Amino acid sequence: MAFSCLLRSTPAAPLVEASRSDFSPSPSDRFKVSSVSFNSLKSISGTSIPTGSSSLQTCSGRSIQPIKATATEMPPTVLKSRADGKTKIGINGFGRIGRLVLRVATFRDDIDVVAVNDPFIDANYMAYMFKYDSTHGVFSGTIKVLDDSNLEINGKQIKITSKRDPAEIPWGDFWGQYVVESSGIFTTVEKAASHMKGGAKKVVISAPSADAPMFVVGVNEKTYKPNMDIVSNASCTTNCLAPLAKVVHEEFGIIEGLMTTVHATTATQKTVDGPSRKDWRGGRGAAQNIIPSSTGAAKAVGKVLPELNGKLTGMAFRVPTPNVSVVDLTCRLEKSASYEDVKAAIK
Repeated sequence: MAFSCLLRSTPAAPLVEASRSDFSPSPSDRFKVSSVSFNSLKSISGTSIPTGSSSLQTCSGRSIQPIKATATEMPPTVLKSRADGKTKIGINGFGRIGRLVLRVATFRDDIDVVAVNDPFIDANYMAYMFKYDSTHGVFSGTIKVLDDSNLEINGKQIKITSKRDPAEIPWGDFWGQYVVESSGIFTTVEKAASHMKGGAKKVVISAPSADAPMFVVGVNEKTYKPNMDIVSNASCTTNCLAPLAKVVHEEFGIIEGLMTTVHATTATQKTVDGPSRKDWRGGRGAAQNIIPSSTGAAKAVGKVLPELNGKLTGMAFRVPTPNVSVVDLTCRLEKSASYEDVKAAIK
């Protein structure tokens, strides 16, 4: 018969008794049970919850006898659905980033977007905005509106919700394990943690964060630890600058540097001259001006590359283009380097 059991293990007593229990922990730690005392089952896998000096662990299997087993830790793995092994993703905020995340995800076979939440647009408008993109063109796949709560993209159903409070989004009901927080609002650990109240296990903030660990792929992603449930993917400029600064610093040593980004128009700018009390220049029409602006990208590099903390500063020019930006990095180096040396290092 099928059973569900609760195991207790401590450093002093790794051999544990198993008994029946209905218990639903958060799968934060994984373990494997071996050396099972009955003949029909060789191992059991499950999850554990730290409880002081010991841990409570649940597992499942088939047996008609009581068991005695030894619990050992297993390396943490990417959470996957029991059904098809794909990583299940939810998206909060269906703006520029949210829509592009979904576009990329629809053409990957290792992940599924299972739900999208946005309190400001309904399913029909979502489908329209997703299919027709002024910058990236028409979506090449198929999209259908099934009803007010469901879209079908490339034959796969996606749940649509419209909650203002992330804590009210039932990610767990949709198997949404990872949430892309792309609303631009919930960018701190405390605010992003609200997603976990609805069943999410991990949150990736698609913007810089004041307190969440920040990662740039190719720079510091290897420092990620499985217990980091909320992380930031930094900004677009930081993702451009950090890999460049990393190579230059490792090869030649950066004493100090100035970054200038020539940045495409963003949604926060005005289409025509309008009020902008905090940033007067920012109130000028985006299509008519090259607008000097501040950027936090240089400081953010210090978070992903601590050895450069305080060594870089930067500024931005907002230019009247809809897409594509460029970063210019000027540095004073510890080692002398020719133009050819720098090119060779970056290549």
